[in-house]
Amino acid sequence: MQSKPTPTELLLVLTLSRAGTLAEAAKRLGQDGSTVFRAVQRLERQLGQRLFLRGRQGYRPTELALGLLPFAERIEAELEAARQQLNQAPEQHSGTVTIASTDVLYATLLLPALAGCAEQQPWLEFEVQTGNEPVSLTRRDADLALRATRQPPEHLIARPLGEMGVAVFGHERLGWHDLPEALAAQADWLGPDAFLPEHPSVRWRRRHHPKARVRFRLSSIGMVHQGVAAGLGIGVLPLLLARATPGLRQLSEVLPEAASPLWLLAHPESRHLPRVSAVFRYLADTLPELLAGQ
Repeated sequence: MQSKPTPTELLLVLTLSRAGTLAEAAKRLGQDGSTVFRAVQRLERQLGQRLFLRGRQGYRPTELALGLLPFAERIEAELEAARQQLNQAPEQHSGTVTIASTDVLYATLLLPALAGCAEQQPWLEFEVQTGNEPVSLTRRDADLALRATRQPPEHLIARPLGEMGVAVFGHERLGWHDLPEALAAQADWLGPDAFLPEHPSVRWRRRHHPKARVRFRLSSIGMVHQGVAAGLGIGVLPLLLARATPGLRQLSEVLPEAASPLWLLAHPESRHLPRVSAVFRYLADTLPELLAGQ
């Protein structure tokens, strides 16, 4: 007869699913890798089924393990709530919150917001991932995500924050003061065309300046900003980023058509964890205020 997994075993499955490797799971659990390995093997024998697929990339949870995660997360939440009750003030939380973002959103919005959040929650630790690659909150690659998108996934908790305004900028040493059609056609442009072909700034430029020469195709808006700041040409940049950069000159009006709606995202299960909920609430209150200062 197959035995049912204990709460400790469920938390083991949860930790290894999040960590992806035995070494990282062992570190988070405060054990050595061989102990974790034997515990996983023992549990799989008890269940008569595989919980993880082993490969070069580490441990990938099977459908069985994924089905156990919601139960493990509820146990984790209850344990965390008990620790909070015993050890700390009710409004303070401990543990690690992982946030996915992009380099630009991190620099302009998340970084100043986290400064206040870290002061308010001295026991929390933060892991921040930046990049344009999709991050799965369902697989728990992160607890929260700050993303620019027009259609957030329906299965996630999504809080609208506002829009990040943009305009065309160039370095002042280019000597340009505005963006007439002739200049737009002859100037060297920088853009994320090859990497983010559906980005609002790319769609706007193609629609309004189809003859523009995109001489530098870069993999992120952050790189576009760096190139424009270096005087390589002109590009569509977020107001919060460009206006704070010495030497950059705004060459166009603010472009509502190219603005990026921003959303704070969380998985429904993770959102109920006290530490995640606290950070979600803080960011949801703070980020719109920062956007209002564009």
